Amino acid sequence: MNKSTAYALQVRPKIPARLARLEELSNNLWYSWDRPTRKLFARLHPGLWKATGHSPKAFLKRVDEQLLIDAANDQVFIGNFNRVLADYDTYHDYAMQSGGADWLGQNDLIAYFCAEFGFHESFPIYSGGLGILAGDHCKAASDLRLPFVGIGLLYRQGYFHQTIDGEGNQIASNTDSSFDDLPVSPAVRHDGTDAYISIDLPGRVVHIKIWQARVGHIMLYLLDTDLDANNLHDRDITHRLYGGDTLMRIEQEIVLGIGGVRAMQEIGLKPTVWHINEGHAAFMMLERMRQKTVQEDFDFASALEAVAVNTIFTTHTPVPAGHDHFGEGMIRSYFENYYPQLKVSHDQFMALGRSGNSPDFNMTALALRGSRFHNGVSRIHGDVSARICADMWPEIEPDENPMTYVTNGVHAPTFLAIEWIEVLERFLGSEWNSRMNDLKLWDGVENIPDHVFWSVHQTLKVKMLNAVSQRIKTQHFRNHGSEAHLDRLLKYVNPENPNILTVGFARRFATYKRATMLFSNLDWLREILHNPERPVVFIFAGKAHPADVPGQDLIRHITYISKMDEFTGKILIVEGYDLALSRKLVSGVDVWLNNPLYPLEASGTSGMKAGMNGCINLSVLDGWWGEGYDGKNGWAIKPVSETLSEEVRTHEENRTLYELLIDHVMPSYYAYGKMGFSPNWVKMAKRSMASIIPRFNSKRMVGEYLAKCYLPASRQHVLYAQNQYSNSRLLAVWKARVRQAWEGVTLSRNDPPVGQINFGDSLRFEVAVKLNGLAPEDVVVEILMGFNTEGLSSARHYRFESTGETRESGENIFVTELQPEQCGNLEYRIRVYPYHELITHPFELGMMRWL
Repeated sequence: MNKSTAYALQVRPKIPARLARLEELSNNLWYSWDRPTRKLFARLHPGLWKATGHSPKAFLKRVDEQLLIDAANDQVFIGNFNRVLADYDTYHDYAMQSGGADWLGQNDLIAYFCAEFGFHESFPIYSGGLGILAGDHCKAASDLRLPFVGIGLLYRQGYFHQTIDGEGNQIASNTDSSFDDLPVSPAVRHDGTDAYISIDLPGRVVHIKIWQARVGHIMLYLLDTDLDANNLHDRDITHRLYGGDTLMRIEQEIVLGIGGVRAMQEIGLKPTVWHINEGHAAFMMLERMRQKTVQEDFDFASALEAVAVNTIFTTHTPVPAGHDHFGEGMIRSYFENYYPQLKVSHDQFMALGRSGNSPDFNMTALALRGSRFHNGVSRIHGDVSARICADMWPEIEPDENPMTYVTNGVHAPTFLAIEWIEVLERFLGSEWNSRMNDLKLWDGVENIPDHVFWSVHQTLKVKMLNAVSQRIKTQHFRNHGSEAHLDRLLKYVNPENPNILTVGFARRFATYKRATMLFSNLDWLREILHNPERPVVFIFAGKAHPADVPGQDLIRHITYISKMDEFTGKILIVEGYDLALSRKLVSGVDVWLNNPLYPLEASGTSGMKAGMNGCINLSVLDGWWGEGYDGKNGWAIKPVSETLSEEVRTHEENRTLYELLIDHVMPSYYAYGKMGFSPNWVKMAKRSMASIIPRFNSKRMVGEYLAKCYLPASRQHVLYAQNQYSNSRLLAVWKARVRQAWEGVTLSRNDPPVGQINFGDSLRFEVAVKLNGLAPEDVVVEILMGFNTEGLSSARHYRFESTGETRESGENIFVTELQPEQCGNLEYRIRVYPYHELITHPFELGMMRWL
């Protein structure tokens, strides 16, 4: 046959008028957490729904028109359709009375920047935990009706699709998305024309198109450089998530940060609160400062104060090496045109990103200096971050520096199985969602009959086993496996026998997560897995970054172990980990395993998702589990001393894991009662659900951001912006004066220490402070008293007052008189630090003198 040319032609169906609003549903990411909406499309054509990656928009472009016509005349379908529309309209029309949005001002708007957003597998602009958290943040902001927009990048390829060959090699493949198939549309200006912006890169201008995606009540804006007006290199800037080299990385972050600020202006939005999720978007601070110095004639220091005061920075990185940094030459190449606009020298510019002794420009350092609200993502990670970032506030103890924490949460309507939602509505009432954070409400989980609870879990487990079996089958035959061997592989994940203890481990394959810790002692593992009375199966899933060779080695090692005859079918690794598989696993396994190297798990959220679905966590006490574990809702592996080597720590913690499996997990699961399940297991599973949902949902998380960050940032912004930002300028001048004088500030004591008093007696303290040109009102002198003031947080604080007197040598006299409020052996310490009523955090200058 002669060669011929194939021409593409897409024939789109006409949607019957009765079903016209299907298009509206397909263009609102509300479908990402509303399962009845997704089921509406899936029931029309299950095969096409799967083939289109569960994308409503792509589905509507390809479905046969006759199916739509038939559906329009099908009373059952129309009934389901009308129920979905009623829920959709109720959600979008109903104004919550106490969601927290009323705390903010009428003109407030929160702008949330992130390099990735994970809403649903049909919208592949995410890679893992950071993006899914950002998606959940947006969903919760919508639920709470916050004035909120997201800003990110619209990747043509997104993250890679994973397959695993017969030897355990990860095969990464990328597919370009058609934006026509994604729930996005061009953003428009006030005049109705498509919105574009541009940025300057070395020797050229890069043009950027702004897209928008609706997420319930809020809007997500995404930037795209894949335009004919750009050269091939620049078209690729937003082509692939986390692809390319350092050059591509800095260009993506410039587009996100600088382009994101300009995009807000182009579409007429004026955020009053700015939040960056990780340091990738920190360049946005530079652009906002540049606009102050160029357009409003600010000096650099005043511009920095005006910008930082309403900026929140959330860090997710538990090790210093994980923070983005760029060489001095690269920074000069990309930003030397910013120097005169910011009114700074090259050295002053580099100082914004300086960290420790490194000559590089550190994005976390920039983010910290350009913000006044900083947080880690769990209590443990907040402490770790305070230590990592301590050089930003060199004279402040990590316990007191401005780094705090807001523990992550997950979006319950997205990850809680619909079967559980129906049970909760039945036993807790239809208001369970609006009262999600009410701890008292969740006591009602105890009222769910054990057999009902277990039945729901088993139903979800069967669905999970079906999904895993299908993926294993596809994987096996693609790798040329035999039918006979497949039967052995699937023996313990048989949906017809969901009574085998199933342990799940699914997350990014990074070395610190220790995916292979389970295999540290194969002889002991054989003993665990070869008990015919108590069989166990372990299911692994996850991706390693294509450039992460050690991470890919973990996948190869798990595959190698899984192919050993004695472990066949008992250890499985499933390819193609994505949100769809995640939802199945976290709702269907019996135990969720997590064993990171402490304290490297910033938070982790997969265990939250599993726990809220009645699965039981077995985890190292790191990240969120350090707060979530209560002794009754799962099992904990206590980290051994950090002073020991990683090898020793892994050996000791793996022994604890084996002992927990043998002595607690397996006996509890197989302690069947007369109803055919273990009552103690169900009791712990109930406790898991009741303790985790109210404390680790994203509505609680965003509400905490609102109280701790958004509302204070909004108020500070109003304060600083008064009278053409006169307070920003005032504070900048004051800080400059303090920095110049501080080296000469000293503190000494005038009175002799008293060693013993009776309770109720008063003590008078007098100190002399050399202020080196500062005024007494520029500082706070205080005494900390308590049983152990080393902890600082437990000490009681008493302020000194200036007497107005000075010594001949020039020191100012400060005194205080107090009655100790505690009996016993107390300690006290005296200190001085700079203070101004306008500062956001009392120690933001990082300066302090102790007596």
